[in-house]
Amino acid sequence: MAASLPSMAIAQEVTLRSSSGGDISTLDAHRASATDDKAVVSLIYNGLVRFKPGSADPKDLEPDLAESWETSQDGKSWTFHLRKGVKFHGDWGVLNADDVVYSLNRSADPKRSTFSSDFSAIDKVEKVDDLTVRVTLKYPDVNFLGRVSNYHGGNIISRKAAEELGDKYGANPVGTGPFSFVERVTQQYVKLAAHPGYFRGKPKIDTIMVRVIPSDSARELAFTSGEIDLMYGKREQRWVDSARKRPGFNVEIFQPGEFRILHLNQSIPPLDDIRVRRAIAAAINVDDLVRYVGKDVGPKGCSVVPIGYLGVDCSFHYSFDLAKAKALLAEAGHKDGITIKAIVSNISAQQPIMEIIQAQLAKAGVKLEMQVVDHATYQSQTRKDLSGMVFYGAARFPIADTYLSEFFHSRATVGTPTAATNFSHCKVADKEIEQARTAPDAASQIALWKEAQRKIMEDVCAVPLFELRQVWARSDRLDLGYELKGAMNLAPPIIETSTLKSR
Repeated sequence: MAASLPSMAIAQEVTLRSSSGGDISTLDAHRASATDDKAVVSLIYNGLVRFKPGSADPKDLEPDLAESWETSQDGKSWTFHLRKGVKFHGDWGVLNADDVVYSLNRSADPKRSTFSSDFSAIDKVEKVDDLTVRVTLKYPDVNFLGRVSNYHGGNIISRKAAEELGDKYGANPVGTGPFSFVERVTQQYVKLAAHPGYFRGKPKIDTIMVRVIPSDSARELAFTSGEIDLMYGKREQRWVDSARKRPGFNVEIFQPGEFRILHLNQSIPPLDDIRVRRAIAAAINVDDLVRYVGKDVGPKGCSVVPIGYLGVDCSFHYSFDLAKAKALLAEAGHKDGITIKAIVSNISAQQPIMEIIQAQLAKAGVKLEMQVVDHATYQSQTRKDLSGMVFYGAARFPIADTYLSEFFHSRATVGTPTAATNFSHCKVADKEIEQARTAPDAASQIALWKEAQRKIMEDVCAVPLFELRQVWARSDRLDLGYELKGAMNLAPPIIETSTLKSR
């Protein structure tokens, strides 16, 4: 007779399956600028400070890896006191000041960081002791605390891991966040596991599988059938209105919106002629685009700096005028029209909008030849300066300098050693952008930002379109553990208190 075995309760692993759409290109926190990358990066790392979960408001910044900090009276010295005993993932040890010094210096290095221009104010980063770091600035930076938050270059990485792994680090990231990297299968998924040593407590969700499902219809089918519980939705009012009526679809619309701009590449003829650029600006009817996207999802922009950012100025704007567009083209010697080639992503947040713009431009005599590619190829090709027009959306820390520096300063021009996302080769406002960083007071700074926007708009470096807010769908099973109003990393954060009910 077989001996009876004692019954043992076996805890079932809690696995959250989500999909943000595209494939992951890198999980190096200081390189990850693509939307899909940032969604995963936000789960792996921490900053010295963080946006409170569910918020993208700078007023809600709170302690993260630093439990406290002080600022000198002149605003040029910041001293951060680190939490004791914060563990990195795996066997990479405990966080100390060396990791913070290394991370911030790396973030400021254009050879190792996409966000180096954000840290141009830093003069030096010093270790005071194992748990204290002092940052000295060249000039007071009103945005500095945001730069060292859990966002872009503010994420802190393991010095030991980065140095030992070298070029392989982006495929083997090491942070201190609630989830650690397990594996990635290209074009299929990224797997993360709960970090048992997380300083806020081990997450209640054991595993996160981020599936790559580029097709909107396939992603929606996977959500409806229960294969995934969190998905990137379609940022269209019609989809939102329809989804809200369906059982199990909890639609989340939150900020910051990715501000959509059409960059005009001045290095490619005939876009080197300002009359042609002005004609394009006059031929685009932004109101039609907003009607298509929907006012809840895509409110209209006015300047090259997004609405709601500190320093935005709307006193100079473009107006739709088809007759003016045709006259400008004729004046430039193109009465029979022109042809411009553009590389366009096939994602739902871009291709349909570009098709509307294509039809609008055609009425003015501008033939837009679109090369439609997958999103990863679009990101790669546009950064190689191969597109006459670049439709780009981005959400940044909400202050004018971040947008002006990354998209309109000559230092950020694509194809240069310090490249960021200046697709237009704009350089008319370098002086104002730089002077604003060292302005003696807020009024002077805002005046310089206003002048920078006027110059950029007058030179028609880009045509501002609309803010496209984040749209996700969450199943009834998933409780995020907070109220979602905003997320700087553009995806609902999964935190240590997030829960997933069993089926």
